[in-house]
Amino acid sequence: MASLPLDAANASPSSRPGAAGAGSRINARIDRLPATRTVWMLVFLLSIGGWFEFYDLFFTAYVGPGLVKSGLYSTTTASFFGFSGLGAFVAASFAGLFIGTFFLTRLADRYGRRAVFTMSLLLYSAATLVMAFQTSAHTINLWRLIAGIGVGVELVTIDTYVSELMPKHLRGRAFAFVHLVQYTAVPTVALCSWWLVPQTPFGIDGWRWVVIIGALGALVVWAIRRRVPESPRWLAQQGRHDEAEAVMRKLEAKVEAEYGRALPPAEALDEPTQPRARFSEIWQPPYRRRAITMLVFNLFQAIGFYGFASWVPTLLVSKGVTITHSLMYSFVIAISNPFGPLLGMAFADRIERKTLIVLSALGIAVFGSLFAMQTSPAALMTLGVLITLCGTLLSVGYHAYQTELFPTRMRATAVGFVYSMSRLSAMFSGFMVAFALRHAGAPGVFALIGAAMLAVMAAIGFFGPRTNGRALDEISQ
Repeated sequence: MASLPLDAANASPSSRPGAAGAGSRINARIDRLPATRTVWMLVFLLSIGGWFEFYDLFFTAYVGPGLVKSGLYSTTTASFFGFSGLGAFVAASFAGLFIGTFFLTRLADRYGRRAVFTMSLLLYSAATLVMAFQTSAHTINLWRLIAGIGVGVELVTIDTYVSELMPKHLRGRAFAFVHLVQYTAVPTVALCSWWLVPQTPFGIDGWRWVVIIGALGALVVWAIRRRVPESPRWLAQQGRHDEAEAVMRKLEAKVEAEYGRALPPAEALDEPTQPRARFSEIWQPPYRRRAITMLVFNLFQAIGFYGFASWVPTLLVSKGVTITHSLMYSFVIAISNPFGPLLGMAFADRIERKTLIVLSALGIAVFGSLFAMQTSPAALMTLGVLITLCGTLLSVGYHAYQTELFPTRMRATAVGFVYSMSRLSAMFSGFMVAFALRHAGAPGVFALIGAAMLAVMAAIGFFGPRTNGRALDEISQ
């Protein structure tokens, strides 16, 4: 027994190779893993995949001027739904995200996290590369929509993947670290666009180079795939116990070698193998209340998050800041994006997840109200940074939270369904912000954002269950 690389002395017969019910304690064995280099490397590799998705998600605003400058798009159109307007490019992005999150994330529950993680990243990269060489607004919109589908599937799959590979005492910090890495894509795309969009390197429009850089995810996906195993929780739930056992034994051997002593005992049993979940199960207790809560949450959080993040330069101009200075201030604010998750790593597992969400939403409402009343450049930048920090902390909290509310057999399906509401909301939030800005100025915009954040606080504060420090199978019951 001493030759086994896992904590065999503490393993029950059902957790040993070849024994009946092998792999039945996978969840408990994951939850007892300490925070070693191997565990954090898994998080880092998955977050690198998500980095390219965030790059794609945020380059929409930054390549817009280049698309207009090249003559492919106009800033506005004669008709409300004109396909040659920049709004159509933005709409195509969120339409693809909605299709991916609503219709296709269930593939991760059927075929596994690893396979869907790989294929969705390849789909996004290929579609983005093709889009970079299109010569008409219509074909750019088409390939932008296809790329958005891949991004929508990828982001939900990464959240699901991270929640299942991490022990319960690290989930909050793991999601904070994932967002720390992902949000570095925002200042990166801002810098690339600032440098490339006004130029035509090698005779190619600068905006195309910005897009091509985003397609490089295909070059790293295979390296990531080789080093990240399939989710052992998913394998065990599917009844593939031998495969789950093999993954766990290899992972435990690496962690134990780094830990320097025997792993602590696994104390609880996993959720049993069950038939593949049906979509209708989302509407059965206790998941019905959770689904409705998260649908309401995602409907309103997107208004608050994208209402500020996508309109920073315009809001600054409405406050009397020149366009040149507004872009500089916006870049300063963009640099602050990774610092919210960095702060989150310090306390994400010390504060209840729902409390973090509520406090972050409160911060957005309060700092937004103060922003609306300022004219000083220093005050505007300071409050813009604070709003951004609260927004990224909100993102850290809810990405972890919504993956914890549903069981392994339906996690990707349920999260994709509730998260898709934010994509629909984001599609229309631009029109709402534009209406508020036109008729009530910046105070009207932040009144809209504040009202959305109050709805977020009410939904999670009153109806969201507590999840911190609890095993996933315990929460799902």
